[in-house]
Amino acid sequence: QVQLVESGGGLVQPGGSLRLSCEVSGSGFSINNMGWYRQAPGKEREMVARITWGGTANYLDSVKGRFTISRDTAKNTAHLQMNNLKADDTAVYYCNAQIGLVWYDYWGQGTQVTVSS
Repeated sequence: QVQLVESGGGLVQPGGSLRLSCEVSGSGFSINNMGWYRQAPGKEREMVARITWGGTANYLDSVKGRFTISRDTAKNTAHLQMNNLKADDTAVYYCNAQIGLVWYDYWGQGTQVTVSS
């Protein structure tokens, strides 16, 4: 059974930093894209950052230059380094992995990120 376990959320002041981590376990198939999505109250879930198996990354425009996604394919992990956090970054952040020949979507349970003074 595939599981995605996230860690690293919390409360931080504006301008601060957090690092989210996601570990995939239980997969016998290759992990294609990995990514981070977020959902704020009353808003739709949106893609924040995504990285391919080969390491190509793309970002939501509002986080470019502040967030960096990385992955360790050998350890089936992905990380999201978030710097210069703003109140608008407050949301539940979800890890996503697309696995296998059909690129099936798997999701983590979500981790809360709150940016507030």
